Amino acid sequence: MIYLTNEILADIKMYPVIAAIRDVDKVDAALSRNIKCVFLLTGSILNIKYVVHCIKKAHKRAFVHLDLLEGISKDGEGTKYIVEEVRPDGIITTRSNLALSARSMGMFTIQRVFILDSLAVDTAVKTISHVEPDAVEVLPGVLTKSLKRIVQKVRTPVVAGGLIETPEEVKQALASGAVAISTTRKSLWDMNT
Repeated sequence: MIYLTNEILADIKMYPVIAAIRDVDKVDAALSRNIKCVFLLTGSILNIKYVVHCIKKAHKRAFVHLDLLEGISKDGEGTKYIVEEVRPDGIITTRSNLALSARSMGMFTIQRVFILDSLAVDTAVKTISHVEPDAVEVLPGVLTKSLKRIVQKVRTPVVAGGLIETPEEVKQALASGAVAISTTRKSLWDMNT
């Protein structure tokens, strides 16, 4: 599993702008871009397997946000279904129990944390240290000071996400130590070229 984790991290670092999709109908727009990774922030039990299949068929990596899937239980059994039946390249979650469950099944795991204040930074560091995800996504990604603090305190690769709207904000997040950024802004998806 370490080999696959290293391979996924290498792809994230080589293509640091990640397409974040909130509407399944927008997947085709991401597949036609020079991106390697797609964060699915949408989907349901009825379509997620097909959407992941389409992304992987286009030779891109699919990451499913477990918390945002409709019709799938937010517990170990729901996670098991996603891992065994849907087979994404990785999962994203804010929930430590789901991250731990996915990791125990050998799934590449991205722990998503929201930074609201300095206490949230300390809590995020503790959570990351406990869960030991393969990567962490910090939102909002424009908080470069907080990004730097987290990057300095954890050994986990950091992805910046949320409110990143300009090429300059992408550059600032990456300069702050993030290995990649995730964005729904299509105009930024071509920055990997």
